[in-house]
Amino acid sequence: MASMEHRLSELSVRAFVEHLATSDPIPGGGSAAAMAGAMAAALVHMVVELTLGRSAAKGNEDALTLTRRAAVAWQSELVNLAELDANAYGAVVRARKLPRETDRQRDARSIQLAACLREATRIPVATARAASSVLELAERLAPIGNRNAISDVGVAALLAVAALKGAALNVQINLPYISDDEPLRAEAAAEVERLLSTLDERDRTIRNAVAERLR
Repeated sequence: MASMEHRLSELSVRAFVEHLATSDPIPGGGSAAAMAGAMAAALVHMVVELTLGRSAAKGNEDALTLTRRAAVAWQSELVNLAELDANAYGAVVRARKLPRETDRQRDARSIQLAACLREATRIPVATARAASSVLELAERLAPIGNRNAISDVGVAALLAVAALKGAALNVQINLPYISDDEPLRAEAAAEVERLLSTLDERDRTIRNAVAERLR
């Protein structure tokens, strides 16, 4: 198994992609989902920059400025979540390797593994929420952004949708390993269900909005 020698944020795009292709499960799908969300936020930011100062921005300057500010924040947060996701899964892997030859060791391992699994579940929940917020930015931007960059708004939306769905999968795969009496299990499941419940409709709506402005 290869080892991560650098923070994800320090890797080049090529190095990050190549590392995803190794036998090392860290980084994995959770980090990839968060990075997709970060790219979505970056594209939203780009389109705002291509809109402000132009005639297309007239009457929408305040909304565009707020969208830019939020996009910058979510871009940074999602890169951080990609890092945290990799770290959290790394902790799970290490916990699974703890000794379990005695009752005391088994108890200690069980406690440590449970704590690590909770953290590895909380982080993709946060990623899913963040991706939903980025999608909302794209939804706001679609009708007012620079028409020449409307395809970039569409790509941002697609990436945000993928990020949300990917993060949800990473929550769902961990839930069976969390104790039934742990509140996080029900809370995380409910939050993922809430975020996914309107996602298909939101996806269709923004794709239609983008398609309309492409004509």
